[in-house]
Formats: sequence, structure tokens, C-alpha cells
Amino acid sequence: MANIASARKRARQDVARNAHNRSLRSRMRTAIKSVRKSIEAGDKEAATKSLQSAQSIIDRIADKKVVHKNAASRYKSRLAAAIKAMA
Repeated sequence: MANIASARKRARQDVARNAHNRSLRSRMRTAIKSVRKSIEAGDKEAATKSLQSAQSIIDRIADKKVVHKNAASRYKSRLAAAIKAMA
């Protein structure tokens, strides 16, 4: 455990920040799953609509540096490619 007051405060802040980042990352993963689910269902219109909302969520989380911007771009690209590949 930290002995210096500033280190104790930093540890407290890290716990709160970690919980917040975890919830953001979970929201992003849920958005990605919803797109994948509509792709598997074969509903291109619903997949396109959910991709738009997922892209917004992914971009916001990448701006906050919870996930790297290249990883966010990769998620969006793969989802878009999967929708484009639908018949």
C-alpha cells in the first residue's frame, strides 16, 4: 500500500477511473455485439442502423483514450466490411 498521501490519493483515483473506463468499454462491446447480432440475423437495414450508433460510441470512447484510436478504427472497419459483404 502507498505510504505517501499523494500516492494514496492516486490509488483512490485509479479505482474510480478504472470503474468508469470499464463501463465505457462494456458499452462499446455491447454496441459491437448488437451490430454482429443483426448481421447474423441477415437484416442489413438494422445492421446499418446499429453500425451508425456503434460508430458514434466507438469514436467517443477512442477520443477518451479508453481504447486506442487504431483499434477503434479496426472495429469500425471490420463491422462495415461485414455489412458490405451481406447479400
